Amino acid sequence: MLILALVLSAICVVVAAIHLLWALGRWFPLGDERRMVAAVVGFREATRMPGPIPCSLVVVALLFAASAPWWGDGMVRQVILWASAAVFGARGVLAYTRWWRWLTPQEPFASNDRRYYGPMCLLLSAGYLVLAMN
Repeated sequence: MLILALVLSAICVVVAAIHLLWALGRWFPLGDERRMVAAVVGFREATRMPGPIPCSLVVVALLFAASAPWWGDGMVRQVILWASAAVFGARGVLAYTRWWRWLTPQEPFASNDRRYYGPMCLLLSAGYLVLAMN
């Protein structure tokens, strides 16, 4: 369980750091807002990255998820583990729905979502489920 907790936390911290850069207006890794929107937002007719508040909220949520495996046993820890599993699972499944494809048709987001973002979220969900059940 230690290795699983380390891997889940590391992934969440890295993704949180990237979202923090976006909250600060740093368009990592592509350097250009237009290309970033097409690669990581993907919504129909979107032309701007989400602002600092939505990006910061994602950072906070990811840091809670990253830290939850390290909290002492208790109900709050369990709630965060289960919530993390549910949110990552829902986001992972969403990547494969027609409705989501209709909302987010921009390339390369649509392809990256099915190839990378969705599977990563499903794996994170499975990992958090394992931790929540132990």
